[in-house]
Amino acid sequence: MRSISSRYAASTIATVVMIAGVSFLGASGARGDEGPSVPPGTEASAEPPANIDAKSPELKLADGATLAPAKVLDIKSIVEDQGGEERREDTNETVKFALQAEVLFGKDSAELSSKANGRITAIADEIKKQNAAKIRVFGFTDDLGSYEHGKVLSKQRADAVQKVLSEALSNSAITYEVRGYSEDYPIADNSTEEGRKKNRRVEVSFPRGDDS
Repeated sequence: MRSISSRYAASTIATVVMIAGVSFLGASGARGDEGPSVPPGTEASAEPPANIDAKSPELKLADGATLAPAKVLDIKSIVEDQGGEERREDTNETVKFALQAEVLFGKDSAELSSKANGRITAIADEIKKQNAAKIRVFGFTDDLGSYEHGKVLSKQRADAVQKVLSEALSNSAITYEVRGYSEDYPIADNSTEEGRKKNRRVEVSFPRGDDS
């Protein structure tokens, strides 16, 4: 089986990423349906300030004041294979994989295909490499069909991927957050089949290890 990195053609984007805090459930059961949770990278950005007077005395440091220490902005690297079937995003803090539903499941199904296990196991290998102990598994659909049907299907698909990950990792110390978001948080235009295909996906994200 090819390594994960060999399936991609890389492009790098520098951006500031705000990661929302979430609570993780224990590995036993490994389900997270309580309360809202926003997928990493989808948080709303603050509106830019308007009508700033660069000469305003309020912008000057007060007597005796000093500047805060410099802060390194988070860098996001996005790597996608040529067919768009897999997408990997790396930041200073997290790693996220997005797998298109078509490579994991049949149409309108939550039953994993014969080639799905290899894809998921490769992600499990990366989780081991990063020594991650908290894993998010989020399912998404396009906007066809009812929202409620998409909610159920996306959760079932996330559950199926989490089960394979749990078996591959075999680590009771790992906790999982598993959610289905239906058509919420699209990453492409739902008005085209190409865009809808990208939106039908399962994302697996976890913290980056200190030594990677």
